[in-house]
Amino acid sequence: MKLVDLTGIATIDLPIAEFRSHLRLGTGFADDALQDPILEASLRTAVAAIEARTGKVLFERSFRWVVSAWRSPSVQALPVAPVSALTSIVTISRAGDVTATNLTDVVLMEDLHRPQLRAAAMCLPVIPVNGVAEVTFTAGFSPDWLGMPADIAQAVLLLAAHYYEIRHEEPTNDGNMPYGVASLIERYRTVRILGGAAL
Repeated sequence: MKLVDLTGIATIDLPIAEFRSHLRLGTGFADDALQDPILEASLRTAVAAIEARTGKVLFERSFRWVVSAWRSPSVQALPVAPVSALTSIVTISRAGDVTATNLTDVVLMEDLHRPQLRAAAMCLPVIPVNGVAEVTFTAGFSPDWLGMPADIAQAVLLLAAHYYEIRHEEPTNDGNMPYGVASLIERYRTVRILGGAAL
C-alpha cells in the first residue's frame, strides 16, 4: 500500500500571520519576514505530526492510493479521512494495462474516522493478479485555514509553537506530544482494529 500526496500544502494556505500573533512576535519592523521560513517549517511539522497521529488530513488536497488487494470484495476502508470526493479508480495489470472504473459502480461512504469504498452492485473492481488498483481522491477538513475545526487549529498552533521553541535543542524521538495538543486531537484519533481492516 502506498499513499501519495499529489498537491501538498501551499505556503499561502499556512497561517503564518496567525502563528506570528500566537507567538507574540513583534510586527511593523523591516525584518518581519526574516522569521517566516522558521514559522513555516514549524507549522508544516506540526501539521504533519497531527495528520500522522490522527490519520486525518487537515488541509484539503488530492491523494493517490495504490493497493494490491482489497480487504473485502465489496468494501474497503480508505487510509485517511475525511474524504469528500473520488476522482478516479483504475486497475493496472503487471504488464501495465490500465482499466478505468466507472465511478457509478462505486459508492463513497463518507465518515470522519473511516470512510469507505463500497461496491454499488456485487463487488469492487477486480485487481489483476500481481497488479494494483490506484484510487485518486480528495481529502481534508478545509481548503484553507479559516475553515479548519477550532480545536484542530488550536492544536496546530500549540504544537508549532512547541517546535519553534525547541528548534535549537537536540531532537528526540519519544513520540510524545505536549499534553494540551494530545487532548485537543484525542477525539480525532482513529482506533485501528484487525490491522486496519474495513470491518
